[in-house]
Amino acid sequence: MAMRRRTLLKVIVLGDSGVGKTSLMNQYPRYVHKKFSQQYKATIGADFVTKELQIDDRLVTLQIWDTAGQERFQSLGIAFYRGADCCVLVYDVNVMKSFDTLDNWHEEFLKQANPADPKTFPFILLGNKIDIDGGNSRVVSEKKAREWCASKGNIPYFETSAKEDYNVDAAFFCIGKTALANEPEQDIYFQGIPEAVSETEQRGGCAC
Repeated sequence: MAMRRRTLLKVIVLGDSGVGKTSLMNQYPRYVHKKFSQQYKATIGADFVTKELQIDDRLVTLQIWDTAGQERFQSLGIAFYRGADCCVLVYDVNVMKSFDTLDNWHEEFLKQANPADPKTFPFILLGNKIDIDGGNSRVVSEKKAREWCASKGNIPYFETSAKEDYNVDAAFFCIGKTALANEPEQDIYFQGIPEAVSETEQRGGCAC
């Protein structure tokens, strides 16, 4: 058994209600349960799941926090945002309003989390539900989304489908890698971490 460096990263997932944040979270941590419920159910309050993955020589534990999606920032409180290492913004490519509110989510996160350097704090944008109606219902183009990302400092962008499990692994691997790069001095060390990491968690690349 070799000694491994292990890092805990807090990831906040924000976006309008109904864009698929909870479904993305449930799809990603496969050890919990791999399922997708087509019946919409609003998230109550806030919740988090954890997922381990290997990035270079580190075992990274993502603590992924999900909120109700409605603008209840004051009720969530500053503790929800405190210590965040990365913010994931999610919109529905079929709903223009969910894209138009991204500026509000971005600005409110920076206000509540108050990171040391707002200009370099890592954000990632996910355009979800690309599977609906074979893409014919889409109203937000990839070009428009990438232009928005460029205006925010070239933040990484992924198009995903929680239902079809498309690009979810790649997106969360990039989230982990991006957050890790932002927190090089804040490792949390544990004793005796086994070397074994599943093949599925080793694959994937990061375009960021």
